[in-house]
Amino acid sequence: MADDPIVNDAQSWRRERRHVFGEAAEIYDASRPGYPEALVADVVEFAALDGAPVVEVGAGTGKATLAFAARGLSLTCVEPDPRMADVLARKCAGSADVTVEVGNFETWRPAVPYGLLYSAQAWHWLDPEVRWARARAALRPGGALALFWNDWTVAGDGIEEELAAAHEPHLAGVASGAFNELRPRSTVEGTESWVHEELTADGGFTDVTYRRYESVHERSAQGLVDLLASHSAYRVMPKDARQALFADVRRVVQARGGTARLETTTGLFLARTVR
Repeated sequence: MADDPIVNDAQSWRRERRHVFGEAAEIYDASRPGYPEALVADVVEFAALDGAPVVEVGAGTGKATLAFAARGLSLTCVEPDPRMADVLARKCAGSADVTVEVGNFETWRPAVPYGLLYSAQAWHWLDPEVRWARARAALRPGGALALFWNDWTVAGDGIEEELAAAHEPHLAGVASGAFNELRPRSTVEGTESWVHEELTADGGFTDVTYRRYESVHERSAQGLVDLLASHSAYRVMPKDARQALFADVRRVVQARGGTARLETTTGLFLARTVR
């Protein structure tokens, strides 16, 4: 992979990774952790919608969608990958107030002003040159913005080190550094993160707030492999290297009783557009 042009072009690599999730849409839907109900409640309370419609950006397969739809919201879901959108549409088939639109948010044009725009695990994939302006354009004055991510790590006596060692032989020349997917990243570092910094610097948002939620999820050996397989860093690895790595991950988890404990932190950023 060292001679792949995506290694030498950061922007191209980002675009490449953004569009690989649909390859494993069903695995993504089955393996990714959901989001805390307390987070959904906090977002809805903060938004004070009073009947205003909601838009979800990068809805994927609906890991967050159903929890918001269950609250009776009028919800438009914008998802760029038709394979992910197909899973989302199937899951939301019984929700009359959910509309799925396939397309890139950067070029999507809202038909109405929204009271809330939220994005789960997707905002970092959007074009940084336009994403904040596009969010403001979609929201009514004083409309709410909610951006959130799950960051997880495999916890247990020495298991993280064993998994790191299992990764090492398979990462030569792989620019993604796939094992970084096993470690919490900057999206949940609160006021130290790029999200908070950009929101504050934009000048079009006020009431910028950060909240954290902690949860624990268990995964079987295959369940952990499926979770890794849903991450873009692993999707862009050469197939042979990926399969060999996953075989070693399975062996590590099976040797420890067959179950891995995921300690998950969900970081939520809230803001409102300036009136």
